[in-house]
This record gives sequence, structure tokens and C-alpha cells, in this order.
Amino acid sequence: MPIPGTPSRAQLVDHLVRTRIAGDVATPRENNLSHYRRLANGERSFWLGLELGDRWADEQDVLAVMAERVGVNDDPEYRFGQDTIDPELTVDALDRLAARLRKAAEGRQRVLFATGHPGGLLDVHRATAGALHAAGCEIVVIPDGLQTDEGYVMQFADVAVLEHGASLWHTHSGEPMRAILNGLERVGRPLPDLVVADHGWAGYAGQHGVDSVGYADSNDPALFLAESEGTVQVVVPLDDHVVSPRHYDPMTAYLLAASGLD
Repeated sequence: MPIPGTPSRAQLVDHLVRTRIAGDVATPRENNLSHYRRLANGERSFWLGLELGDRWADEQDVLAVMAERVGVNDDPEYRFGQDTIDPELTVDALDRLAARLRKAAEGRQRVLFATGHPGGLLDVHRATAGALHAAGCEIVVIPDGLQTDEGYVMQFADVAVLEHGASLWHTHSGEPMRAILNGLERVGRPLPDLVVADHGWAGYAGQHGVDSVGYADSNDPALFLAESEGTVQVVVPLDDHVVSPRHYDPMTAYLLAASGLD
């Protein structure tokens, strides 16, 4: 359901709700709470490349952050059923992300793009990379031959992804970003000024001290906790894999216009 041109804020909010990128999202409440609990219990696969220590060992603290930054139901007794992402919070975060992209363009910074959700967000990252390149930024090219236990770290359409069995791979791990940053240091190349990513790619970069921004779903609390602590600069709340990746096009158009990159 395309929106011609660049949507207004009100048009974008309506579109996010209609496509379930925000509003009543597909991720159920019980899945959200399970992930918050598992993060609080120290399951590192839910830390998305971050080092959270014991700071978030109470799942109610995690829920409070998610209610504030994502718009999930804040009632700890609400255990099953529909959960939500507040579309106004999504657009607020897009505006903050736009400000950081504008800074990157003005400084002609080195920017690295990566996604652990290629089925949903690859083209959002690709379009943003293209706009920053046109504005004079260097889009970081990753070293050859990188791999993790899950597969090979590749770059497709200027976006770093994990390849496994000749397929682009969905991953929450921070290890692919670790491989990239270590690889850049090994060959004597500078680290990025900015990483635009999601999942563990964004989390590990922020933990490593690189400016990091990106996207996260309501059942991936780690990046929002990192944003609250200042480890990750901006996190946009959204459903990161809706039925068609084309549904993200109006959001991308809004982001690039707000960044002055359209």
C-alpha cells in the first residue's frame, strides 16, 4: 500500500498502524514477556551483543523501559494477548535517527550498514546507504573472508549480512559485527564513525564504543536498554519483519526527507 511521495507525520502514523509496523503488532504479549524474562535471567543470546551485567536482572525494570520507549502495555499482570508499539514513539525515534544521519552527511563520515533481518530491513538500510553515499559519506566496505560460527559475513547492496548455505541469514548475534570491527583493525583501516544496523550488529558496535543507531522489535529489549544507558544512540521501535518489505518504503522516505537526504 504505497504512499505517493514523502508522507506527512500523520500519514506515516496511519500507514504504520495499517501495515502493523506499529500499533497492534503481530508479536504477542506472551512472547514479549518471555524475552524480557530471559534477558533478565542472563541468557546472553537475548543481550544482542551487549554486556548488560546484572543491571537488568529484574524483568519488571525491563518492562518499564519497554513501555516507555516502545509503547508496550505497562501492566505486569497483563500476560497474554495483543501487545502494541506506539506509532508516535516510532516516528519520534525516526526524527532522532534523522538528526544523526544529517550529522553524518554534514561531516561526510564513514558509515557502516548491517542487518540481522535481511527479509525485512535490508532495503531500508540499502536506501539509506545510497542517500548517504550521494551526500558524500564513505560507506564502509568490509574486509573479505570474514566468518563466524553461524556463517560468512558478506556485504550485499552496501549492507553487511550473514550468509549461510547460500542464503542471507536471520541472526541476533553480535559476532558478525565483532568480526567486521576486528577485521578492520587487523588490516589497519579506521573503524566507522557510525553504524546503522539492528539486532546484535547494532548492540556490539555500541558496546565497542562506535556510534550506533538502528531498529528493534518489541520482543528485542536489549537495544532499548542500551539506548536508555547511552550505549546505543537511537533505537526505532517497529515490527522488523512484516508481510511485505515494501511496507517500509514510506517510513524510509520520511526518514530520508527528515534527514535532508531525499
